[in-house]
Amino acid sequence: MPEGPEIETEHLHEVIKEEMEREGGRFLKLVALTTAILAVFAAVSALRAGATVNEALILKTEAAVLQAKASDQWAFYQAKGVKAAVQEASRTSWLAAGKEPPAAYGEAKARYGEEQKDIKAKAQELEKERDEKGEEAERLIHHHHRFAGAVALFQVSIALGAVAALTRNKLVWAGSLVVGAAGIGLFALGLAL
Repeated sequence: MPEGPEIETEHLHEVIKEEMEREGGRFLKLVALTTAILAVFAAVSALRAGATVNEALILKTEAAVLQAKASDQWAFYQAKGVKAAVQEASRTSWLAAGKEPPAAYGEAKARYGEEQKDIKAKAQELEKERDEKGEEAERLIHHHHRFAGAVALFQVSIALGAVAALTRNKLVWAGSLVVGAAGIGLFALGLAL
């Protein structure tokens, strides 16, 4: 007695499997493509983040050197002031004794006063240059933060893409695209400013 009609299911399974692979394959290719593009953005963002922070550190170092030079100039300025005060005290001692002080005291005091003007101008110029380098370093640090934030967003986006590929969940992939777009926006902001 026959067990039942024979239906060729093997061919049917193959057709269903091919259809699922074709549908899933297209989705996986899209996920892979967007993930690869986001990985490129992540790599470029990471390079820019590193470059901007390195440049900022160099500028901060240069600003510190300029600060040291300016401090040296201010110390030199004060030393000239002390020397001028010593000359004036010596001159005053002569006057207190009722004698005419040597002209060298007055000349030295005047010379030290003139030297102080030049020293002060140089110190202020060094401080101005220090401030400019410091401001540029701060600007670069802000760029670094944008690039570093973009890298983090790209990493999250790539992780979501992997989850979407494993689960074949289009909603997760859409989330990956949204986070990736935010990363691209932050990256562009870093480039623009």
